[in-house]
Amino acid sequence: MIPDVTYSFYRVFTQLYGIARELQPVNDALRIDEAALAAYVDFGGESALALVASYPNLLVVQTLSKSRSLAGLRVGFACGQAHLIDALERVKNSFNSYPIDRIASTGAIAALEDEAWFVKTRDAIIDTREGLALQLEDLGFEVLPSQANFVFARHAKHDAGEIAASLRAHAVFVRHFRQPRIDQFLRITVGTREQCTALLEAPIKILVGR
Repeated sequence: MIPDVTYSFYRVFTQLYGIARELQPVNDALRIDEAALAAYVDFGGESALALVASYPNLLVVQTLSKSRSLAGLRVGFACGQAHLIDALERVKNSFNSYPIDRIASTGAIAALEDEAWFVKTRDAIIDTREGLALQLEDLGFEVLPSQANFVFARHAKHDAGEIAASLRAHAVFVRHFRQPRIDQFLRITVGTREQCTALLEAPIKILVGR
């Protein structure tokens, strides 16, 4: 079960492997029914990991690209009962696009063991995210509530595609998806405070200057 507005490859992979899927429509405010689907766990949700011992059909997966800042290593992990992990081990090398080498494995283990660094950087992202959302709202943006490492925002008076193009002219890059329901939204990654400042200064020049 996946939201109808989400990471596009969920649909691709279910179709590729012939897996039955059910789309869970988000509402008009693009909010997910939290009773049906979980949020980004490290940035504000609650992990389902504790349920693994009770449910033999449950597999909990997580990427280290976001909260552990290891996007370049392409590392994630899966937790489940022994028979599920055994099944993954037997087939993973047949189709895995990102086999994990020894360097990536060492880096991932070190990141998981360094809990203090994780908490510090995660809390910094959450704090910066909240400040970024408030400042974008001051500029006239509608910012959807976020529990991720990015915000989703739109402006009532300016086209999202035009804003994205203008930002590129200021060497500020955000994601813009020309897809139904979200073509007026920008996906803005929460960077450092300096990067967020550069982002906010650029929209000010764009929006106020028109």
